[in-house]
Amino acid sequence: MVYLRKVRTTIALIVSSIVIGSAAFADDVITFAEADTITGESLINLIAFERAKARGVNAEAISLQSDDLVFQAVLNGQVEVGVGSAYAALQTLGAEAPVRNFYQLKKLGFLCVVNKNKIKSWKDLDGQPITIHARGSGTEAISYYMEKVHDIKFSELSFVPGSEVRAIALLKGTIDATFLDITNTRLVLAEDPEKFGILALGDVDGSDSLLFARNDFLSDRAGDIQILLEELMRAAREINADPTLPARLREEMGLLPDLPQELVDEITPYFETAVKQGMFAEDGGGLPAALGDFEFLTASGGLQGPSSDLNPDNFWNFELLDKARAALN
Repeated sequence: MVYLRKVRTTIALIVSSIVIGSAAFADDVITFAEADTITGESLINLIAFERAKARGVNAEAISLQSDDLVFQAVLNGQVEVGVGSAYAALQTLGAEAPVRNFYQLKKLGFLCVVNKNKIKSWKDLDGQPITIHARGSGTEAISYYMEKVHDIKFSELSFVPGSEVRAIALLKGTIDATFLDITNTRLVLAEDPEKFGILALGDVDGSDSLLFARNDFLSDRAGDIQILLEELMRAAREINADPTLPARLREEMGLLPDLPQELVDEITPYFETAVKQGMFAEDGGGLPAALGDFEFLTASGGLQGPSSDLNPDNFWNFELLDKARAALN
């Protein structure tokens, strides 16, 4: 089964990543850590990293076990850049927090996939469990937001990191409702379209993945970060114009050479769908992304509001993004 092969690939990728606290990083390598698998959906980052390397900046992507571990690793200076959401942690630490968001990598692109034999509407999930990625994740925020929109209450939120792992659980029948990324949604629906379906999320607009780092690192490596942001924005603009580009550049650049063919085949459909949904901001988000996240996260309970009381400068460093935009334009 494709999912089992993918899990084996996931394990291999995680095992091949560093152990936090080890001396595995070269001093000049900027490590981007996230609590998810490095797959074809990561190509927008990997393409940017490869191009930045040609400009003298070395970056690499690794997988860690949870969003909490990613944030702690960044906070403690054990990795340089985190990928995910740090809003709740930053609010807890307060205005003097040594970490800031500095780039919107991707907007929310999760879909609620359910067993249609048991669940046909959001009301059917009232008093039922739902499986999500992790605490502080976009899937948790969407869950709380759906509770408010549909006047329901989940019996529990079960935390299962990894969209591909939740997809397997859905197929095996151990769960009946979860949030999946675009690729795993397509694979589940293709496996049994009569059994599985999607519940509409409506107008949900927020960040799925942000880049965040310590303030001292952003200051010390400002020039290198600017180059990386330029290349990330350049990749986003090119992919929005041509969603077939990641699959082609993967082969040309030799990226993800061990990716199973089933997942290689999903690269272009994923980016075509993501581009249609407007998931890749061409300007890195910045202040509009921060204000939009405040609205969504206070409404969903991910941040303590009201949103108008939140100071964007307590959560974001906008200076590096502004400089990268000016250089790229």
